[in-house]
Formats: sequence, C-alpha cells, structure tokens
Amino acid sequence: MPVHGRRKYVRVLAATAVVTAAALAAGAQSAGARPAAGGKEKGASAPELGDCARGELCLWEGADFHGERHTYELSNTDIESCVRLPKGATVSALANRTGRPVTLYQSAECAETAEFKTHPSGSWTPKAPYQGRAFKVWER
Repeated sequence: MPVHGRRKYVRVLAATAVVTAAALAAGAQSAGARPAAGGKEKGASAPELGDCARGELCLWEGADFHGERHTYELSNTDIESCVRLPKGATVSALANRTGRPVTLYQSAECAETAEFKTHPSGSWTPKAPYQGRAFKVWER
C-alpha cells in the first residue's frame, strides 16, 4: 500500500475508534440513568404498607396507612353483619388480611345507596375513594 493510502487508512481507523468510543460512552451513561427493571425513579416511592397481622382487618383514619388504626379479628366480628366504626371515626386506608372478602361502606348503616366496595383478602388500599364508616365481612 502506498504511503498516501496508508495515512488515509490510519485516519479512517482513528476516526472510527473515536466515534465508537463516544457511542459506547453515551450508551453507558444512558443505561446508568435508567432504573432497573421493575424499579422506580428516585422520589417516586409507593407508600409503605401499614402494620396488619394475618387474620386481621386493619382500618386507618388517614390515607397511606397513617392516623389512628382500628383492628378487627374474625373471633370478635360477626360474619355478614354490619359493623360500625366508633362514633366520629372514618376510614381512609385499609388492609384486609382476614382470609375473607370485606366490603367497606360509606354509610354507617351499610346502606348500598351510598358508595361501597368489596376488598378481597390480601388487599391493601392506601387511599379509599370515599370515607368508610362501616364494613361487612363475608363468608366467601
């Protein structure tokens, strides 16, 4: 290969190496900026689940499992009966670990004319769409 051709070949190789290195560096930076699979961006954290033992229905007066907590167990709760919360108390978050479905009612009388929703066992609801005032535990 003539000297002139060799210099051109070396310049092309050098330019290719620089472009390749820049592309690799950019790819490494963008890969480092993305969260891991299934991860979340910084600052976008889910609320911590409230403390609720197996076999319990736990109701919090504040959203995101904050505020006063009311706990009920099947041993002291009649199945398919309307259970009112203490006077003046409302529910904004709940965890159902009873092993049975639980319906949370906006009405203190478990009336189906107001809002209500059934939560399956094992569900955690950090923000109920309404203030709950009573509930029913169902057989299945």
